[in-house]
Amino acid sequence: MIDSKPNKGKLLIAEPTLTGDVSFNRSVVLLAEHNKEGSVGFILNKPLDFFVNELVTEIDFPFQVYNGGPVEQDNLYFIHKVPELITNSTEISDGIFWGGDFDKAVDLINKKLISEDDIRFFLGYTGWASLQLDQELSSNSWVVVKNEYESSIIQKSADAFWKEKMIELGGDYLLWSNAPENPSLN
Repeated sequence: MIDSKPNKGKLLIAEPTLTGDVSFNRSVVLLAEHNKEGSVGFILNKPLDFFVNELVTEIDFPFQVYNGGPVEQDNLYFIHKVPELITNSTEISDGIFWGGDFDKAVDLINKKLISEDDIRFFLGYTGWASLQLDQELSSNSWVVVKNEYESSIIQKSADAFWKEKMIELGGDYLLWSNAPENPSLN
């Protein structure tokens, strides 16, 4: 299950030792790009306290917005699994696509042709400069795993996602699956 190489479409699971990092503590990140220039991803399990229709008044439905990461948090990003409906998107892998024609996405949401199971919105993204992610992997900040959920990852509940991944990793990670978020409060 654990993979040593990060590639777009894979998941980064925050090591339990990242407890002091506000952005990445207990994060599960979908890598949208990884190349020699750097890496881009979206945190999948950090819902925010507002909905996309509060940010984009043209959208009629309250789809949850997630904290995608600490970079460019003033910008809205999205991933989806309907490239035949939302054109000009970039395939991440396994039926997951990034971006595309935003106006078309708004129209499809308002016409109820795509649902919250088809698309996920993020404020900001997670970014690493060239070799920065490799350095973080070398310092055991992340575990790289295959995205076995493929396109259904969009429907994955955020609440217990990190804990589920700790249980799946097994071994010493099992201990961390039930640890408090801030171990010093134990």
